[in-house]
Amino acid sequence: QVQLVESGGGLAQPGGSLRLACVASGFTFSNYAMSWARQAPGKGREWISGILSDDSETYYADSVKGRFTISRDSAKNTVYLQMTSLKPEDTALYFCAAKEDPLDYGLGSPFVKYNYWGQGTQVTVSS
Repeated sequence: QVQLVESGGGLAQPGGSLRLACVASGFTFSNYAMSWARQAPGKGREWISGILSDDSETYYADSVKGRFTISRDSAKNTVYLQMTSLKPEDTALYFCAAKEDPLDYGLGSPFVKYNYWGQGTQVTVSS
């Protein structure tokens, strides 16, 4: 049974930090690129970061570049999102997603069809 389980969300103050984790099971993690996306209330889902299956490249949306860092640990089948300098506009439900190799489009492309999605973890940034 394939699962992507996110954790680490919660309430943070503006300027604060959180680290999200996404544990994968039921598929060969090392064959999949991973991404994080988010959906704020009343808005569509926004891709924010991705990492290749071999950990050779990472990608970021402009909205989070320089503040968020994606990483993966293949020994733990886990992808992380370290979030710093949080802003109220980062408030959203955060999802991880898996895309099997080979990639036909860039991870941030609207044409990418991810194979699996998690259920999400809520991040709220407020004072």
